[in-house]
Amino acid sequence: MNLAAPEPGSPGPRRPPVRDPAAPRRVTLLELFFDLVYVVALALISRGLVDQLDWHRAGQALIILAAVWWTWVITTLVTDLYNPERTEIKLLISAVMFGALLMTTAIPEAFKDRGLVFAGTYVAIHLGRGLFLMPAVRREPQTQRRAARIFIWFAVSAIPWITGGFVSDDARLVCWVVALAIDYIGFRLAYPVPGLGMVPEPQRNVTAEHLSERYQQFFIIALGDAILTIGTMFSAQHSETENIGAFAVAFLTTLLLWRIYVHKSGQLLPMAIKGSASPSKFLFTAPYTHLLMVAGVVTTASGFHLVLLEPSGRTPPAWAAVILGGPALFLAGRASFEYEVFSRVSWSRPGGVLALLTVAPAVLYLPPVFASLSALLVLAGVAYADFRRSYGKPPEAPSPPH
Repeated sequence: MNLAAPEPGSPGPRRPPVRDPAAPRRVTLLELFFDLVYVVALALISRGLVDQLDWHRAGQALIILAAVWWTWVITTLVTDLYNPERTEIKLLISAVMFGALLMTTAIPEAFKDRGLVFAGTYVAIHLGRGLFLMPAVRREPQTQRRAARIFIWFAVSAIPWITGGFVSDDARLVCWVVALAIDYIGFRLAYPVPGLGMVPEPQRNVTAEHLSERYQQFFIIALGDAILTIGTMFSAQHSETENIGAFAVAFLTTLLLWRIYVHKSGQLLPMAIKGSASPSKFLFTAPYTHLLMVAGVVTTASGFHLVLLEPSGRTPPAWAAVILGGPALFLAGRASFEYEVFSRVSWSRPGGVLALLTVAPAVLYLPPVFASLSALLVLAGVAYADFRRSYGKPPEAPSPPH
């Protein structure tokens, strides 16, 4: 990252809390501690999805996940661009953690009585961060302007966020969709502002090791939600043979999700960022590809909840959509992720999605545990195709498209 070096002999505390290119690039313990909030958030989202399973509830869950995800993404961006070892940034992360936890507690009632708490906390996190950073980096005008651009975009999205907190039902859903669109589009466009322009390229450089490690860690958190679901549900439903079978299928499915993620692309992400002609492109693509994969894992965890609760009987259509849709979402995100690292997509990714769609009509006549087994077999096929592709061949070097 191109940062102005401090003047020789200048007092350390007066330096802006920007990341020094020569500083350690590993994730700090405070960042890992911060992630614990999202263990709770993902668990509440996956449980809430199955409470009243329909398309309306699925849309609400997606909006909540997108909002929760965005608080994590922007905080990760802050710790990548600023020095997470500085006291100011530690205080900022701690404050965001408090806000994210408060926001998380409102998830179950976000579309009911606690919508204003959810939206208000979300807005406070993003606006508060900007109000904190702008004076903290006042000695670096370019860095301050970057913080100002981001603040302005979140100030605009605050209007539909807060408006949504005061209305209800579909009106709230529409307001929050508009707000999320502003947040996501602003990020993708590098926060252009009249009179300031967009964030310039030198201000978008990323730390390859840190950024890649953070996204890998969040994916592990998502898998942790799946493991938590398996453990808690089986502890209450473990007396029948089909429950034991559902437990084994759920665990193996989680293992395959991990294996498919880390195979090649997940391992080579840091090298892909380093070797890219424009590393900042990963800053704009990583949140979207990983959101798809995380959404897939969270949906899969909801499927585990259903299967472990009632493994026998016929599979309702809504259950089939969750049980098969979770792995399909994950594979779609994984295909996009692979393209970002290698500029190509293995045939097994779209092939796996097609296979899940193909078996969907048949699983409606089967017990839920067999629907889950079908998803497991498809993922096993994808993992085997990955193994065959790389077996006996020299390691493939990343070749990102940008």
